[in-house]
Amino acid sequence: MSDRIPVLLVDDDPDLRAVTASFLEREADRIAVETAPDAAAGLDVLADRDVECVVSDYEMPGRDGLAFLDAVRERRPDLPFILFTGRGSEEVASEAISAGVTDYLRKPGGTERYERLANRVVEAVEKRRAERDAERAIEQFRAVADGASDAIVSLDADGVIRFANPAV
Repeated sequence: MSDRIPVLLVDDDPDLRAVTASFLEREADRIAVETAPDAAAGLDVLADRDVECVVSDYEMPGRDGLAFLDAVRERRPDLPFILFTGRGSEEVASEAISAGVTDYLRKPGGTERYERLANRVVEAVEKRRAERDAERAIEQFRAVADGASDAIVSLDADGVIRFANPAV
């Protein structure tokens, strides 16, 4: 798997979108940013390109960041999604977390906010990649175990059977 991290950045402010994309790519040279000016264009990018993380503003014309999150979750439920907003509040943060956002960051601050954002993007993508690798390993184990003529049983720490192949 490539070490590159394709990121979709959605923000209606063209200057802020350009600055954020530039800083993200500078902070973590693994990050490759594709941008979109609004949620509709963002969904088009997701349909056409392989993206491993979405960074979205909250306040945008048309669909706001949380409505965009809902649309993304319908298509790609496990895609890391970071809400990066300038005018958020405790209420928005709470709503975002309840809606299943991977992370919530405020824009105000100096250039360290971009370093923090880049770190969160890398962490979220690496975590998702590790989860996907673990899911594949489990599927491979089950495929081998199901076809084995020997009995194979997996127990959890409490002694509860979590897996038993047909030979059991």
